[in-house]
Amino acid sequence: MVEQKCPFPEIDGRDTEPGVVHLWVADETGPLSYLRVFDSTGAEVRAEQPPVRIGRVVTAAHARGRGLSGALMLAALEIVGSRPSLLDAQVDTASFYARFGFAVSGDEYLEDDIPHVLMTRPGTPN
Repeated sequence: MVEQKCPFPEIDGRDTEPGVVHLWVADETGPLSYLRVFDSTGAEVRAEQPPVRIGRVVTAAHARGRGLSGALMLAALEIVGSRPSLLDAQVDTASFYARFGFAVSGDEYLEDDIPHVLMTRPGTPN
């Protein structure tokens, strides 16, 4: 919140829902990198195979460049398996997610005055 100048808490009530998986890397000082994986809700659930949402991918500034977010993304995609997935990416990080098979799937929008895009990754046949 401080680094990105987002004065609003990201409390969406989803962290404690059944089925939400929290992944992180920590050392003796505390968490270094984190993300969560959960089933989507709303309009996207009407799909034949509802997508899985990956969100809140974050790495502490002092821990960047170590591949921690990439390792967590690989672990998240293991959980996702063959299901389609989606995420909301800051525009300047879209190329990072593209390395994992995500593609921009919508127009740019602002969230907390930061440009974002919806990115999706198709599922694979079982």
